[in-house]
Amino acid sequence: MILKLIILVIYFGILLGIGFFASKRVSNISDYFVGGKKLGYWVAALSARSTGESGWLLIGVTGMGALMGVSAFWIVIGEVLGVWISWQFMAKKFKRMTDEYDSITIPDFLVSHFKSTTHTIRIVAATALSLFVIIYVSAQIDITGKTFESFLGLDYYTGIAIGFGIVVMYICSGGFLAVAWSDFFQGSLMAVGLFLLPVVAYFSLSSDTSILQGLRDIDPALINIWGPGGLTLMNGVAILGLLSIGIGFMGSPQVYVRFIAIKDEAEIEKGKWVALFYTLLTDSAAVMIGILGRYMLTQAGDNPELILGYAAENVLALVLGQVMPTLIIGIYIAAVLSAVMSTVDSLLVVASSAVSRDFYQQILHPDIDERKLMDLSKKVTLTLAILALGVALMVSVLSPTRTVFWFVIFGWSGIAATFCPVIILSIFWKDFTEKGAIASMITGFLCIPFFKFVAPTFSEIEPYISKLDVMLPSVLLALFAGWAVSTFYKD
Repeated sequence: MILKLIILVIYFGILLGIGFFASKRVSNISDYFVGGKKLGYWVAALSARSTGESGWLLIGVTGMGALMGVSAFWIVIGEVLGVWISWQFMAKKFKRMTDEYDSITIPDFLVSHFKSTTHTIRIVAATALSLFVIIYVSAQIDITGKTFESFLGLDYYTGIAIGFGIVVMYICSGGFLAVAWSDFFQGSLMAVGLFLLPVVAYFSLSSDTSILQGLRDIDPALINIWGPGGLTLMNGVAILGLLSIGIGFMGSPQVYVRFIAIKDEAEIEKGKWVALFYTLLTDSAAVMIGILGRYMLTQAGDNPELILGYAAENVLALVLGQVMPTLIIGIYIAAVLSAVMSTVDSLLVVASSAVSRDFYQQILHPDIDERKLMDLSKKVTLTLAILALGVALMVSVLSPTRTVFWFVIFGWSGIAATFCPVIILSIFWKDFTEKGAIASMITGFLCIPFFKFVAPTFSEIEPYISKLDVMLPSVLLALFAGWAVSTFYKD
């Protein structure tokens, strides 16, 4: 226990050091929110990927690997496709447009792109972003508590308090630059941890039974890429739901702010390959950890509780306990916290920019001094973090059997459904209008709670909605709303 804590102290010290040195490079609001638009491709790519992956990769996806077996690889395929489309077809155009408009936030981009003369689109964008960021950050805070509980045996709420305090400290000191540099460090740590564990776990196995045969004995569905029962309509719907997770990489503000911040288009071309290989390797490794963990820790008829989502999410900690020494386990705890904090810091900076710049500066006080605006942003960051902490604590009490994977996906889907359709249409369709953009954002924003809480009450569609989840139908309806309003209601 002491050794693990020492490693965590070193890890947190590195993060705070990054925040301190980044603060020396922040002299204006552009530095604070987008690092002065000087990021290189390695930092931009790893920062974007570690932010996009979050704690659900190490806790949620490993758990889905244990729960679903090889069919969890549809998550990998969906994410790789989403990252490839984003970097290959969207990033350069988006970078060119944001440089032309001199944008430093996503609402900035939308206002300039549509030559808006009102504050409506800025208000809608900033409001939606702030609300769903609070939900998404609360899910990451929940993961922090579970990490300390699973790996160290500490109280869940103690873990939340420690992680929460550290991330707020280094964000407030260095802004986006601290976020980008720390995400680069944390993304590298996540990758090493994910690559190493499946290899060590595999060579630690001593059973005469093959892994495939062992998984078949536990549950034949674990080695069926289509899921239980093969390629059925219901499994097809579930696969669509898993593939659609990758849509979130095609316009979510916490990811696309990296394209605003990157130095130039040439860096995007190089960063594309870093992002693609990072996604393919880390996601595949996470699924493999779950599958190997299921094989190692469960025999046919034994430990049946492992097939339940909330128990499967402990598979990473259980595998580590069997195959790794204490020193290495401490590093893995840091890797899990890296995944969490790399998302929390990015989301809080993006949401803080939405409130302080897009609400306060652009609408209420356009003449505010930049130094005062940065000070205000730090206060907003702290306020949003406290709100997210409150949501996490409330959910932990009201839903003790929640799973990390779907809790995170709800927040991720909300941001994606609100912003991805608008970004996609803005980049690729010249006839897209401001009214269409507003309609698209509102539709995506409202569809998430509708498909999550209302649609399942209809018994005829509930089985399909539960398998498909909320992302795909919400994004499709938001795209349709943007097209329909732009076509039939011209500005």
